Amino acid sequence: MRFERKVAFVTGASSGIGRACAFRFREEGASVFAVARREDRLRASFEDYAVADVRVDAGVSAAVASCVERFGRIDYLINTAGVIGNGGILDTPPEEWERVMSSNVDSVYCVTRHVAPHLIKQGGAIVNVSSVTSLRPYGNLLGYCTSKAAVDMFTQCVALELAPHKVRVNAVNPGVVVTELHTVTGTVPDYDAFLERSKSTHPLGRVGQPEDVAALCAFLCSAEAGWITGGIYSIDGGRALLSAR
Repeated sequence: MRFERKVAFVTGASSGIGRACAFRFREEGASVFAVARREDRLRASFEDYAVADVRVDAGVSAAVASCVERFGRIDYLINTAGVIGNGGILDTPPEEWERVMSSNVDSVYCVTRHVAPHLIKQGGAIVNVSSVTSLRPYGNLLGYCTSKAAVDMFTQCVALELAPHKVRVNAVNPGVVVTELHTVTGTVPDYDAFLERSKSTHPLGRVGQPEDVAALCAFLCSAEAGWITGGIYSIDGGRALLSAR
């Protein structure tokens, strides 16, 4: 198994892409430390976990300390926690802007800052889950597009900084994936209709599944990807190739 005797620290692990990543790394032999806010879901799926808001420095610090105390190391960091929100410049109040930016950008900074020293010891890898919206603008998604573009730049800056330490840092940019991202916030009133329409906005004719993204995250952490860092990888059924529609 690719990740035997390795430790993966996965945020957003209670649902969606985070949960799929945690399962994938566990299936491939890694010890997984799962982090999210919903304790009931973590308890149901994982033996080793921490309940934490990844926007809060003290909680992240405690979670990382718990992981290192349990396993003695961290080899991989998978940052998947995030939110979405509708709105443009005329109808996005400051508190909504802050919610999206703190959840999608500050959280990645906070977790990475605490985990990086442990990755340096192992020559590990980081994968940040970004979005197709980081690569092109979409209407009524001002905060989300901006936050994910920031994640891409953060990824490349940290990749350059940590390369001398043999820590690789990459981002994956999914298109529409069937998760709770839209439904928990009500950003898409008719989710079934949205998924059906999304088949036509993705050239491969289907939306993604969390397992699709988890497979790419696992590859980017593997020895096979050992000469890849600073990459921004679309996994979107071709959606970024189309004109806005």
